[in-house]
Amino acid sequence: MKGNLLVVHGGGPTAVINSSLYGVIREAERNESIGSVYGALGGTAGVLAEKFIDFSTVPSAEIEMLKQTPSTAIGTSRTPLTPEDYDRMISIFKKHNIKYVLFNGGNGSMDTCGKLYRAAKDEDIRVVGIPKTIDNDIAITDHCPGYGSAARFVAQTVAEIAQDVRSMPIHVSIVETMGRNAGWITAAAALAATEYSCGPDRIYLPEIAFDEDKFLSDVQSIYDRKGYAIIVASEGLKKADHTPIVDPIFKIRRDTYFGDVGAHLAELVLKNLGIKARSEKPGIAGRASILNQSSVDREEAIQAGAAACRAALEGKTGVMIGFKRLSSDPYQMEIMDVPIEEVMLHERMMPKEFINEDGTGVTEKFTEWCRPLVGGDLLKFAWFNK
Repeated sequence: MKGNLLVVHGGGPTAVINSSLYGVIREAERNESIGSVYGALGGTAGVLAEKFIDFSTVPSAEIEMLKQTPSTAIGTSRTPLTPEDYDRMISIFKKHNIKYVLFNGGNGSMDTCGKLYRAAKDEDIRVVGIPKTIDNDIAITDHCPGYGSAARFVAQTVAEIAQDVRSMPIHVSIVETMGRNAGWITAAAALAATEYSCGPDRIYLPEIAFDEDKFLSDVQSIYDRKGYAIIVASEGLKKADHTPIVDPIFKIRRDTYFGDVGAHLAELVLKNLGIKARSEKPGIAGRASILNQSSVDREEAIQAGAAACRAALEGKTGVMIGFKRLSSDPYQMEIMDVPIEEVMLHERMMPKEFINEDGTGVTEKFTEWCRPLVGGDLLKFAWFNK
């Protein structure tokens, strides 16, 4: 009897999570041992409510649209789960003849994936993880689907803001980026600095303790020299005692609603230096932008979905699909299997060799690592006021 396959999305969406779903569906269509491919409508909450969509009922043209659709077409959730919920999910899978379960998500979802794997160990149910996060903070894998597009958005946006600010050099612009405790997205702003764009003057990462006095001194020095300054700062900036520079608005378990770091830094500049300053907070626009979707990110997301489907069909369970980099120039990577228990809730921070000596920028080693992931060059600008 054919077994059915279920895809579950968890956590915050990305510009390519639907591409991974596309990869699963198209790979499953090529295998006669799979009955139906289901999607859980609304993440784990949808599983527990038994709300599924059967993709065999969806026209092929709409499946093709997944590659250019932002967010998640089947919905997601961060539903807290109890041990009883995992047992209940096993019963639901049996009821619907689901033998293959693919969890597509970030750190929290890989933790859920691992716990489900443990609960299903004695059952004929295979559980495989597909990495997804703009934060790029999942352990072991070189990078995660979702990051390349978020990195491209930040680099392109900072390049455009820099062009605007230097054309009328009268103020300090603070750009706040997402990324929680890891500075991968923030660091990608460095790619904005090219012969066609001046890029950011300083990049502040959550891995480095924030020094308010040094920040103000740096801003004053840059402003005195140029007449303007472009600062990129992570939402997760912390002081030397590891407390946030702005108190979180809300925090429960791993869900944190950060305070407005960009506005706080702009206020510091205004009040302490008397320099006009404003903050920009693209927020979820950075993970939803399909116009800035990286072609490399999209293709790797498709490959990750397809690889997860194949792994489950080969009898593998309790693994996550990961990427191993072979070369940055030319860019080459290969897909690997990662034991899920080596991944569960292990955050991957920016390594020291990617951060510059004074902690206010990144090294060339980082830009070499990051550049292939954004899927080609950024837009080029003309500039004559030199």
